[in-house]
Parts: sequence; C-alpha cells; structure tokens
Amino acid sequence: MHDTAPVWRGDTAGDALRRSVDLAQAVEALGYRRYWVAEHHNTPALATSSPAVLAGSILAATSTIRVGSGAVLLPNHSPYVVAEQFGVLAGLYPDRVDLGLGRAAGGSGEAAARMGDPRGLDFPSALRELGEYFAGGSGGVRAIPEPATPPEIWLVGSSASSAAAAGRLGLPYVYAHAIVGAGAPEALEAYRRAFRPSAALAEPHACVAVIAVAADSDERAHRLATSFVYGQILMRTVDPATVLPTEEETAAHRFTPEEERFLRDKIGPQFVGSPERIAPRLGDLLRATRADELFVLTQVPDHQARIRSYELIAKIVSSL
Repeated sequence: MHDTAPVWRGDTAGDALRRSVDLAQAVEALGYRRYWVAEHHNTPALATSSPAVLAGSILAATSTIRVGSGAVLLPNHSPYVVAEQFGVLAGLYPDRVDLGLGRAAGGSGEAAARMGDPRGLDFPSALRELGEYFAGGSGGVRAIPEPATPPEIWLVGSSASSAAAAGRLGLPYVYAHAIVGAGAPEALEAYRRAFRPSAALAEPHACVAVIAVAADSDERAHRLATSFVYGQILMRTVDPATVLPTEEETAAHRFTPEEERFLRDKIGPQFVGSPERIAPRLGDLLRATRADELFVLTQVPDHQARIRSYELIAKIVSSL
C-alpha cells in the first residue's frame, strides 16, 4: 500500500505522521505485504517530505511488513545520501526495506531548486551511481553502512516509457494508476517486452498502484473520497498552502459545475464504493494488466474509516 500522510483540518503534521504509524500496524495485521511512503515538498496538506525518516519509524513499530519509499524522487537527492539513508534502514531491518524511485520533483519548482545533487546528474546516471553504492562503491567511495541485504530497488512511473526503462534495467516496476488513471495495461506490457534479467530480478515483476476508497455503502465511500478531491480544488483555486478539509466542511460546500467535473475526473478512474461495486472493476484491471502486486492508496479524513477501507480491499483482493 501507499501513504502520503494527509493532514486534515484541525490536525497537525505530527498527528498525520502518527496515524501513518498506526495505519501501518493495522494493515500489517490485515496481511498487507508492503507499506510505502511518498515524497512531497512544500505541501502542508501532505506530511511525507522525508520517506527515509518516516519509513524508519514505521519499521520500528512493525515486525513483518516490508517498508519503503513510493517513491524517493531521485532528482531531489544525492545518490550517495540516499544510499546511506537506506543502508541504515536495511542494516537495522534486514530484508524488510524497499527503495522505490521516481523522477518527479514532488513539489513546487522553488522547492525543487533547493534540493538535489549539485552535479546535476541525469536520472539514468543517478540511478546507476545509486546501484553501485549497494554493490561495493562508486568511484572509490563507499556508502556506509553496507547492509548484508541491500534494499530492493524499484522504479515507479506513469508512462510506457518509464515502464520500458525499468524493464531494460531488470528492476521491478509500479505503474502509478493513482496519478494517470489510464494506460496501465499498455505500460506493463511495454515493461514485460523490454525486460532483461538482472542480478536483482530474473523475471519481470509488474505492479499497479491505484486510489481506492471502500466502505459499506457507495454513498459513504463517495463522501469520504470527496474530501481529498475537494482539498485538491482548494489548493488549486484558493490556497496552495491549505490543509485538507474535514468531511463536514466538504459536505457543506456547494460544488460548481466545473468543480463537479473535476470530482468526476478524479474519482471516476479510481476505485470508490462498496465492495460489490469495486470488486468487478478491480478484477478487470488486474486481469488487463496481469499485475503481480496491487498497491492501494486511501486518503480519507476518518482514520477508522481508512482502516476499514483497507480491510474491505484486502477481502476483495483475496476473493478475486
């Protein structure tokens, strides 16, 4: 599963981060295999600015679930620093650390300009250097600690070209249907066609990441899902520094026709509703993509409803 540590009105970023740790414990008990945290900057509504730090807290609070980044945005960082950070995590928690990587900025251009490697490496070069640190060093420099079991490196993207690049490198790939709600079957097919076995992976491992909000009724699920989308509207039109609106605040808002279209465009491609509504569509996606794993992102203001959503989704997937 994915997590962005959403910050809702009336809460602090600390509250959001503590809920992430609690949620990780809950989904571990539900049998989820992975818990990945995103990277966002200069966005008060999302508290995941440091995936390595949050992943460390989650690893310490859990015992079996794999934990990692979904994704560390490599252009924002020196590959050497990323190798050191995730080397520490993998040293402390052997065979439980994933390092998902992406090429976006995850925030405003102004924020992106204050981060990154001053050498200005392109993404392929940065990725190659990062991999070298986990294989003994790069240019005579070692990233310490060097864990006996390095983190698993994954690529995360939302296009056929990013999928094919992951395939050529022999890395596992996650298609971000949560960002681009179309194209997953084509992207994962491009990944499989391009795949070349590597030291990391003998066979292709293709995954898809979706937004899903499950509840005991379609109406309840849509009310929950609407709060995050309304927050996106507020960030785009009113205040980019806002946090996310409560369920009550959202229910009181009178959406304009343009806002209604935005809601439909955001919610329509994703998986929102009761299990009876979600299961057939989710099954269709998994058959069309032949995905090896499904990643799920649920962003709703009610924490217990969020846990309930993941519980229902686990039951849906187990029945497919």
